[in-house]
Amino acid sequence: MRTTQDILQAAAKAKRTLALCSTAQKNKALLAAAAELRASAGEILAQNQADLAAARGRMPEIMLDRLALTEERVEGMAAGLEAVAALPDPVGRLLEERRLANGLALQKIAVPMGTVAIIYESRPNVTADAAALAVKSGNACVLRGGKEAFGSNLAVARALRRGLTGAGLPEDAVSLVEDASRTSAAELMTANGLVDLLIPRGGAGLIRACIQQATVPCIQTGTGICHVYVDAEADLAMALDILDNAKTSRPSVCNAAEVCLVHQKIAPAFLPQMKARLVDGRAARGLAPVELRLCSKAAAMIPGEAAGPSDFDTEFLDYILAVRVVGSLEEAMAHIAAHSTGHSEAIITRSEAAASAFAAGVDSAAVYINASTRFTDGGEFGLGCEMGISTQKLHARGPMGLAELTSYKYILRGAGQTR
Repeated sequence: MRTTQDILQAAAKAKRTLALCSTAQKNKALLAAAAELRASAGEILAQNQADLAAARGRMPEIMLDRLALTEERVEGMAAGLEAVAALPDPVGRLLEERRLANGLALQKIAVPMGTVAIIYESRPNVTADAAALAVKSGNACVLRGGKEAFGSNLAVARALRRGLTGAGLPEDAVSLVEDASRTSAAELMTANGLVDLLIPRGGAGLIRACIQQATVPCIQTGTGICHVYVDAEADLAMALDILDNAKTSRPSVCNAAEVCLVHQKIAPAFLPQMKARLVDGRAARGLAPVELRLCSKAAAMIPGEAAGPSDFDTEFLDYILAVRVVGSLEEAMAHIAAHSTGHSEAIITRSEAAASAFAAGVDSAAVYINASTRFTDGGEFGLGCEMGISTQKLHARGPMGLAELTSYKYILRGAGQTR
């Protein structure tokens, strides 16, 4: 077994080669990796079944969906690699060009970050997504998945590495840390000089640990306490459709809605319909009903569990929705400012004035007007896939694609100038 330090040293060599690769070389490698994923689907799914069997009883049932792979999901990973190959190369882009007063010709050019380390939990598709974006942007990537998905991640990483080497790229352009203990995570967080950017993808605990302990540059990602605000001027049918999608289409992901805010003017009409749709209707169809955690005003209109002190500050990742009745758009925005993690928020309204005020006043990475928060995703944003969703403001914000995995440098051409 290679140590984490061995892997980081190998990645440091690979990043120098990758930085000089042409767009054609990188695209050829991504397409070869996609073909290897398809050819290795049987092995990947067998390893995933073993991971799932070991995780049952130790992980909540709904979280097993994040771990599970199917033939369709493996195909989705392969298609993601091909989609990234089809995107413009971010490396070498001319970001700025001007001539200085002293005659120097200045250019600002996009360049790779170097070695990007990703610490993530449960989702084996991240292995392929991260590798695709790293390779296309000229970066080496060091992947450290959770122990619950180790077999799946290893099978995916091996297929990717076979594709890379078959196309002439160094296999250490993509590496999986073989030590799934906390020690390896700590090594990545403190690998100064070897890790140029650290990206955590997972629950609040993982992200908090990285932000607090990392001595390498780290991007805060992922935790999503996402809000849907049903305005006084909302179309109720639209609001029900959007809230249903935002909460129930895949509740275990970070762009799922966790809080519904409802204007008091429309609450008496909307809340009973919401309960009928999310609770009674789902139960009647044999689906998991949404558990409603209600403020006192909402509880006076529909039955449900009383919201506790922490319910408006919790990323449930489950069929649970906190509901609050508010007196105004301003109160809704104040609630979001106090409780949001800065991920994604939505307003449902027919009022252009309310929509504009919400868009201007809500300080989150993605703000939706009459649409579901579930669209906050690299693939949906046309990025091919994503490295993560940044909830910070420095360098990257929102879904991180190819451009967010580059830095820049200045190139200055002179004719003998001295200062």
